[in-house]
Amino acid sequence: MTAQSLHASAVAALENWDTDSGEAESLRHTMLAFLDSAPLGCLREHAPGHITASSLVLSEDRRQVLLTLHPRVGRWIQLGGHCEPGDETVVDAALREATEESGIAGLRIDPLLLSAHTHPITCSLGVPTRHLDLRFLVWAEVGTTPVRSDESQDLRWWPVDDLPDGAEKETIDHLVRLANGR
Repeated sequence: MTAQSLHASAVAALENWDTDSGEAESLRHTMLAFLDSAPLGCLREHAPGHITASSLVLSEDRRQVLLTLHPRVGRWIQLGGHCEPGDETVVDAALREATEESGIAGLRIDPLLLSAHTHPITCSLGVPTRHLDLRFLVWAEVGTTPVRSDESQDLRWWPVDDLPDGAEKETIDHLVRLANGR
């Protein structure tokens, strides 16, 4: 990985993102401006904020979504995390994170950006920062069994229309709607 290849891939993902609303379009421009001012903005050590990569993991029949009970967030959310030294692109980072956190081999990723989000968090840096999350769509074979990693309190398949209490329902529902539009 080079900071340059990750940066270039994040810029390309955002430039090619087919946004679904004025709010998403505004966020796209904000993230591009951030990257324009932060050549190291894809690296975890960029304390003011950094790009992260997450994945909405759906079963191929679109009936189940894989969610993690995130220990730091305390809610059921999609899989994802920081870009790492072995990632050439943000798509590579999203697929790696989905594979590591799910324990499922053979996941397939749609390389087109599905959505984006930004939020304040105190992550592994131990100081308040901001995650600028690029969200991708990942497919898993029906019936695959996930294996929880150390990065999760729990990991389960849920029906897309029956999410658990404590899920970021609005976010997951929105991502599923976007995925169904593909």
